Amino acid sequence: MKPLNNSDSLILLGGGGHGRVLLASLVASGCKNSLIGIIDPMAAKLGKTIGSTPVLGVEERLVFDYPPTTVKLLNGVGSIGSTVKRRKLYDRFIDDGYEFASVIHPTAYVADGVVVGVGAQIMAGAIIQTGCTIGDNVLINSGAVVEHDVKIANHVHIATGAVVAGGVELAPEVHIGCGATVIQGRKIGVGSVVGAGAVVLQNVSDGVVVAGVPAAVLA
Repeated sequence: MKPLNNSDSLILLGGGGHGRVLLASLVASGCKNSLIGIIDPMAAKLGKTIGSTPVLGVEERLVFDYPPTTVKLLNGVGSIGSTVKRRKLYDRFIDDGYEFASVIHPTAYVADGVVVGVGAQIMAGAIIQTGCTIGDNVLINSGAVVEHDVKIANHVHIATGAVVAGGVELAPEVHIGCGATVIQGRKIGVGSVVGAGAVVLQNVSDGVVVAGVPAAVLA
């Protein structure tokens, strides 16, 4: 992972809730002046600002006005359950040669030696312990705890306040809901969703939604 610095020129894709959290992270990191502007699909924001940053327009194709060698992108799309929309936005611009910047809030703790992928975002107060690997376009939200030796594949979202215990493996496009807990050594399958507040005691197969205490597959 290449950390953000003031020499980067950035475009934020999405100015909703998660986009504004990223804006706050840039301010806290001293990188606010690197942001050229925001592209947001809400037409009412056109010509306005979000947090003093100008809205460049509403269509994602406006990114192509800036060659890939001149800017990095920030993925301002969050996820509630499915991470597909966030992944598709990332893949679209990666395929066109753009790079997504990684963001680590200065109040997050990331242990030495943790591998952080391209475009990963680690928000305020998150804790990432030793031996972890974090894939591309991963979002680890505010106050989440990821214990030692966790393997997080691409496009995973660990939501606010979730706890992922040691040795867990999260497959691509997994969503771990707010306040959920996954106990040590468990595996969560591709595209599966762990509901808010759930406690996962067993492995979870691909493409299912689990919820409750203990977590069970929803019909």
